[in-house]
Order: sequence, then structure tokens, then C-alpha cells
Amino acid sequence: MDFENKEFESKTFDSLNLLDRTFQNSSFIDCIFSNCNLSNISLTNTKFQNCRFKSCKILGLNFSKCNQFILSFNFEDCKISICDFSNLNLKQIIFENCQITECIFFKTNLTKSSFKESDLEKTSFDSCNLSFADFETARNYSINPLNNKLKETKFSIPELIGLLDSFDIKIN
Repeated sequence: MDFENKEFESKTFDSLNLLDRTFQNSSFIDCIFSNCNLSNISLTNTKFQNCRFKSCKILGLNFSKCNQFILSFNFEDCKISICDFSNLNLKQIIFENCQITECIFFKTNLTKSSFKESDLEKTSFDSCNLSFADFETARNYSINPLNNKLKETKFSIPELIGLLDSFDIKIN
């Protein structure tokens, strides 16, 4: 199946290996990707509107190249590695029970986002708006409160210690 310069609406993609495909100039509206390998896909000018990714492997994607008009998607039970979410408006995005490893969030609006039960190992947040975001059940995050906007952002103990990583202090 060809995914470049296409429009997909209310379609479910199940158990597909989409390694190294291109989604350039394509539109996905109300689509579900389930158990797919979405690694190294070109997302130049790709439109995602109200899409769900469930139990997918997502490696090396640059989401910042997507068409940002009405960009909306959510992730559940996904393995997301080495992806770039920079300069995006991702208000209310949901990452539920995901492994988010070595990803970049730079100047990303994550207001009211949720990272429920997600592991954020080696993922960086820089100059992000994390107001009202929920990290209560997230783990392994490292967030510098001086470089990100935190207003009523939810954290829990003991993972709250991830807010101190950038201060080079020792806690016993």
C-alpha cells in the first residue's frame, strides 16, 4: 500500500510493518494505527487529525515536520524512541503506558497533556509549556523547572526527584 500523497479517513491500520515508508503530503483523519512498526517514516507535511497509535513501535520520527494545522494524536502502550516533538502545539495529548526513550520536546506546548504510567527515560523537555500536565504516574523523567513552564503540573513522590536532576546536587 502506498502512503504518499494520499488521504485516509476513519481507517484502521493493523499489524503493518511500515518501516522506512513515506507519509509525505498525506492526511490521516480519525485513523487508528494498531500493532504497527512505524519506524523511520518520513512525515514531511503529513496531517494527523484525531489519530490513535496503539501498541506501536515508533522509532526515529520527526513529528515537527508534520502539517501543524489541527494536529492531534494520542499514544497508548507504544514504544516511542528517538523521536522529535519540537515546536508543536500538543495540548491535551495523551501518552498512556508508553516507553518514551530519548525523545525531544523543545518549545512544545504540552498544556493539559498526560503521561500516565509512561517511562520517559533519557527524554528531554526544554522550553516547553507543561502547565496542567500530568506526570503523577510517569517515571524516569528529568525536567528542569527553570527551563520549562510549570503551572499546576502534577507530579508524585518519589519521581518528583526528576525535577532536581539539572541542579547537580546530591540527596541522601
